[in-house]
Amino acid sequence: MHKEEINKTKSKLTLPQLLVENAAMYGDTKTAIREKAYGIWHKYTWTEYVHYVLITAAGFASLNLCRGENICMIVHNHPEWLFSELAAHSLGATTLNLFTSSIADELAFSIKRINSPVVVVQDQEQVDKLLEVKEKLPQTKKVVYIDPTGMTSYEDDPWLISYARLLEEGEKLIKDHPNFIEEEIGKGRPDDIAVMIQTSGTTGVPKIATLSHRNLTTMANQWLEATNIKSEENWLSMSPPAWIVDQMWGMGVALGSAMCMNFPETAETVLEDFRDIGPSIIITSSRFWEDMASSIRVKISDAGWLKKKLFYWGESTGKALVEKQSHRQPIPLSLRILNKVMSATVYRPLLDRLGCSHFHSAFTGGHPISPDVILFFRAIGLNLKQCYGLTESGGIFQIQPDNEVKLETVGKPLSLTEVKIAVDQEVLVKSEANFSGYYNDYQSTQGAFENGWLKTGDAGYIDSEGHLLIIGRKEDIIRNKSGEAFSPDFIETRLKFSPYIKEAVTFGEARPYIAAMINIDLGNVGNWAEDKMIPYTTYMDLSQQQAVEELILKEVIAVNEQLPDVMKIKKFVLLYKLLDADDEELTRTGKVRRRFVYGLYLKIIEAMYQNRQNIEVTGKVKYRDGRIGEIETTINIINVS
Repeated sequence: MHKEEINKTKSKLTLPQLLVENAAMYGDTKTAIREKAYGIWHKYTWTEYVHYVLITAAGFASLNLCRGENICMIVHNHPEWLFSELAAHSLGATTLNLFTSSIADELAFSIKRINSPVVVVQDQEQVDKLLEVKEKLPQTKKVVYIDPTGMTSYEDDPWLISYARLLEEGEKLIKDHPNFIEEEIGKGRPDDIAVMIQTSGTTGVPKIATLSHRNLTTMANQWLEATNIKSEENWLSMSPPAWIVDQMWGMGVALGSAMCMNFPETAETVLEDFRDIGPSIIITSSRFWEDMASSIRVKISDAGWLKKKLFYWGESTGKALVEKQSHRQPIPLSLRILNKVMSATVYRPLLDRLGCSHFHSAFTGGHPISPDVILFFRAIGLNLKQCYGLTESGGIFQIQPDNEVKLETVGKPLSLTEVKIAVDQEVLVKSEANFSGYYNDYQSTQGAFENGWLKTGDAGYIDSEGHLLIIGRKEDIIRNKSGEAFSPDFIETRLKFSPYIKEAVTFGEARPYIAAMINIDLGNVGNWAEDKMIPYTTYMDLSQQQAVEELILKEVIAVNEQLPDVMKIKKFVLLYKLLDADDEELTRTGKVRRRFVYGLYLKIIEAMYQNRQNIEVTGKVKYRDGRIGEIETTINIINVS
């Protein structure tokens, strides 16, 4: 069969049916999953993969999980996530992954919202959260915990069951009914709902997008065609399972291609585990690349004179090459030779140290990223490209071809996707990967489509070469007092390229100029302060130091030099606390809830548009245990010349 015919066949299967097919084809000859534990990589073949899914499914069946029901999962990136999710799908149930960082009340709200009779959690921390809100979850009959560490005193609680015990119950059920799970898998249909994903909720209560098996396999087929992924090629799972990217990959691409899913030991060992595995492709958030670029630049600034000089020479050489490539200009032989020398002496050792030397493609998505970040990594030899997608589109549908990388754009649509621009500049998408609708929300589902085209909510345009350029969220594009339009994201992503700026929020709707609230990067600014012998105690203390204000002022001035006059920042403040998802200022995916932040910090924002030099503030902070604390301080309003 040709590749296209194989892909069409796969799109007629459910995800568990695809797993069973892979197990029959590859058995114990190929590795499906690797997990690092206690410094050692453990592997699962396709035979072992399907074995654990079948037993887990039987365990769920012993808990009376039925076709058409929903289950919530609050888990980290581990094989048990895949086993449990595909097990639920095997029984015809739908899964909703929640962020492990969510507080108890957030979890209770989501679990109750979908009437989840079974909840799968990672460890004691998540169990404690659910026990705290147990009275709010009358529909939840069982909580399955994966990691038994610290759970000895919980063993007599009938509401809880360990994953190990669940597997035992599953083995008993299979022994009594050997073909039950296979028969249930056979009942599945491609248009059954497999996965639910909460949207970011930047403007209010998150909606729940539903994705069918066909949505996920269609998206997977497009990626396989575009990137030519081969079986046993490595993917490192590092984005939360509650995010669309790892759902798209773990449930779709990995099963469709038979590539290997690798799970790092901890979030802190990701870069080390990169070096062990040498993954060939990665998609992760813009914040990951921004943080990595900041870390590199700070370390280089601390290096010796010779290393620093060599790095900056190599970076400028790489940027010159990238600029000529992006404009399709001829590259002088001297530049080619110099770039090869720099690759051997600077780029490759650096990328190898970061664990990125084996990437043939690296993608950034989820939130706009500064072209400066893309240029920085491409200059040092990492094939980093912007991509674009959203939960409702089934994942990422727009990528940059290797030979057509443009720093400002998000590339071209995948093969089974159509993209067009509406009259009001909104980006519209048509594809079988587009979601099936919002859970229990017919009105919002109808409003998400226009004549069969998905409305992304983003404004953009398509250039003369067919590349899509995203301006920003349509609802976030604002006009100043003179009526000139601009996108806050455009400014903020450039500010965050600075290693000293963690987050930035800009304002200017119907105002005479642009103002900004800035969060400093505690780690990088803290190291800078130590080198300068500047004492500090807390984030608030550090952010209000005059030397730090002068440091950030230089960074803002540098950004202003790249911006048109209408977008230049005239005033800013250094916020006394980090914006936090627990304070509802950010979504769990790290996006700023712009309207909420505007209302919360209105007093500070108004002060930046008055003839004031500082403002006294009293702010509330919500701690993880639910207590509310207060911060009293005076923050300076900094003028940008």
